[in-house]
Amino acid sequence: MFEILFIISISLYFIQAILISIGAKKQFKKIDVENLPSATVIVAARNEEKNISECLESLNKLIYPEGKLEIILVDDFSDDQTKSIIEKYITDKPIFKLIQPIKNYGQTLGKARAIANGIEVAKGEIIFTTDADCVVNPNWVKTLASYYTDDVAMVCGYTNQKSDNIFEAVQDIDFIYLLIVAAGSINIWKPISAIGNNMSYRKSAYLEVGGYEKIPFSVTEDFQLLMAIHDHKKYKIIYPLDSEGLVTSKPCLDFKTIFHQKKRWAVGGLNVRLDGAIVIGTAMFVMLLSLLIPFNYSDIALYLLVFKLFTDYFMISNVYKSLKLKLKIINFIAFEIYVPIYFIVTSVNLLFSRKVMWKGRKF
Repeated sequence: MFEILFIISISLYFIQAILISIGAKKQFKKIDVENLPSATVIVAARNEEKNISECLESLNKLIYPEGKLEIILVDDFSDDQTKSIIEKYITDKPIFKLIQPIKNYGQTLGKARAIANGIEVAKGEIIFTTDADCVVNPNWVKTLASYYTDDVAMVCGYTNQKSDNIFEAVQDIDFIYLLIVAAGSINIWKPISAIGNNMSYRKSAYLEVGGYEKIPFSVTEDFQLLMAIHDHKKYKIIYPLDSEGLVTSKPCLDFKTIFHQKKRWAVGGLNVRLDGAIVIGTAMFVMLLSLLIPFNYSDIALYLLVFKLFTDYFMISNVYKSLKLKLKIINFIAFEIYVPIYFIVTSVNLLFSRKVMWKGRKF
């Protein structure tokens, strides 16, 4: 019985992996540089004194047509020196603007409220969002903006993580893996996830769906906005695989922080639609069966596990190559051990509590 379940689940997993890989590699039309729309980058920051300087430096190096770019920094009432660091840095840089989220939008809280405040004063046609612990490619805005043909409302990009050791490298692979699934599903089928540290969308499309004031509040505000624009059925959402649109974030420093991050994503993911639930459920079931192999050992189960490893490596390594990143075998093996463990731990925890702690706030 165990072998039959494993064969069925691995088969579904393989089919999904092929479809996702095809979607992730899909190519899209681009517009000419002279037709690039005006853009506003919004960064919501709360208690980011350790990270904000590096983020600001990278934003200041953005390459974009003169007069078409502005950068809005939203200090979400930080308790540390975040605000003063920003104020000092942007003193002689008119392209930057600092605000605080003083206006409320319905039941919107936290990061979503901060971004909504930024969007309200934004002048750009396209809104770009990233996080305060991220470093952006100098061509980030120009690259994603070039995909805004008339029928496109949202363009998402890839994010990797700094990886100086195996603990960080595993998080990096995990991040890329999740984004491959997000990109593949968006490009050939329908959205099941996205991440706000490398996201862009038309301000007009945001307003058409009612903005964060009308979108149900979630600890994963990026996912809610993604689905609202998708449900609007007026524009396309695309996820190009382009190394020039890459954003690099900092990994979690310890397992406790990883746990809170994964739980926040999992709570937000509870709102996923049926098709997304099937994709996620298949992956979780395969991982659970993989963990049970030592208790149900057979040659067939072992062969299937190896097949699953090759499937994952094929899917991940192709995207790493396209993003001009290096994938080490030892890190990949560690990732394959790490993922099923955190999937199970997070899932079990959700059975007892759905409270989320993030940036010193409870949701």
